Amino acid sequence: MTGKTILDYMDDIKHDLNELIAIRSVSCSGSELPEQALDYILGKAKQMGFTVKKTGNIAGHIEYGEGDELAAVLAHVDVVPAGEGWTAEPFRLTEKDGRLYGRGIVDDKGPAITALYCLKALKDNGIVPKRRIRLIIGAAEEIGMHDMETYFASEQMPDMAFTPDSEYGICLKEKGIMQLEVSAPVHDGTLLTEFHSGNAVNAVPSKAYALVDCTESEDNQLRRFADARPGEYDFIFTQDGLHIEARGKAAHASTPELGLNIAVHLIKILAANFGEFVLGSLCSFIDDAIGLEMDGDSLGIACSDEESGKLTVNLGRVDIDENVCRALIDVRYPISADSGGILRKIRQRAAIDGLKTRLISHELPLSMDREAPVIKILSDAYENVMGENPELYSTGGGTYARTLNNCGVAFGPAFKGDATHIHDADESISAEHFNQHAMICMEALYGFAVK
Repeated sequence: MTGKTILDYMDDIKHDLNELIAIRSVSCSGSELPEQALDYILGKAKQMGFTVKKTGNIAGHIEYGEGDELAAVLAHVDVVPAGEGWTAEPFRLTEKDGRLYGRGIVDDKGPAITALYCLKALKDNGIVPKRRIRLIIGAAEEIGMHDMETYFASEQMPDMAFTPDSEYGICLKEKGIMQLEVSAPVHDGTLLTEFHSGNAVNAVPSKAYALVDCTESEDNQLRRFADARPGEYDFIFTQDGLHIEARGKAAHASTPELGLNIAVHLIKILAANFGEFVLGSLCSFIDDAIGLEMDGDSLGIACSDEESGKLTVNLGRVDIDENVCRALIDVRYPISADSGGILRKIRQRAAIDGLKTRLISHELPLSMDREAPVIKILSDAYENVMGENPELYSTGGGTYARTLNNCGVAFGPAFKGDATHIHDADESISAEHFNQHAMICMEALYGFAVK
């Protein structure tokens, strides 16, 4: 049995993937759609004859084989908001110009459906695994991965595993991730009436809106400041004040340098024109302590190591109006860094502006042994399809691998050089790479079954 076996199932994979993508399973409070997406894939697996179990309303698994030892693939079916700027319908699988488009095609519905059909291919071909193989599905990965915390509270930890939720080759190390809320009890700015930007803390915001109480002459001055800044800006002057709509470029928080954080740029424009203090303490903090930096230098937390690279900071969301005054910040730190010291310094710097800091979530770093048996199985799977050894690398991304107690890694589905635009408009993957990932996944699950 080879990886090419899975290509016989590709029409069925795309059919089911289209139905799964159509479920708008955006992770957000009160939404039942992530659970609906979970139920969809568990239902498909049950129809195929697999053992299926649901854990709460945010996780479950699909199992094939018997034995005490357990190997697993972990994938998720929740997604980030679609946002704007798509050239294809975000909640439908679209194939055009040699690419597959749709929210979740890469992150992570495409890999989830593919792994399910790899299990089906093993079963259809009469492969009797030497250990149980599970496809573990979560529905809250994009909002802190508490789905896996819930799942593993009652379920067995795998002996070996991978999650197809990153890039090829094999990700041995993942930075620590802290997500924070910095807030004031009330908005204390005198000119800035409203400011809203971003949908998620783990994404670079591509849109920002501000309502400013200013004169038309100040409006003209602001336009000149905006002309000197990256991004696109629209100014509408009404009796309520100056409405500013700004557009930048979205990106994943693990690679903020690939985006244009329009929230920071718009605050910089306003601060340069009016002075930061009339914008309020939160904007003052953002302007001075975060600014256009992505390394945390002004926060006093810049650091790096050879194994996992530099610390990164992303201002993911800002909400300011008469009811709320807060910013959400994503910090990804090297595996050797002192996380307690990082949090303490952020709190101390925020306190200078009279702001409070709340830790929303904290995911510890991952550091996997390159000699672990799972690395050999995954390396062989990649080499059998691609004809070369996979690169061993580190990432600032956060995947389910860090929930596995150093028994698993991130492995695929994206290939370096393919602009997949995860967490951005036009999330997509080349059809060739999608097929290659399917074959690698098939080889990996066959390895789990027989090696």
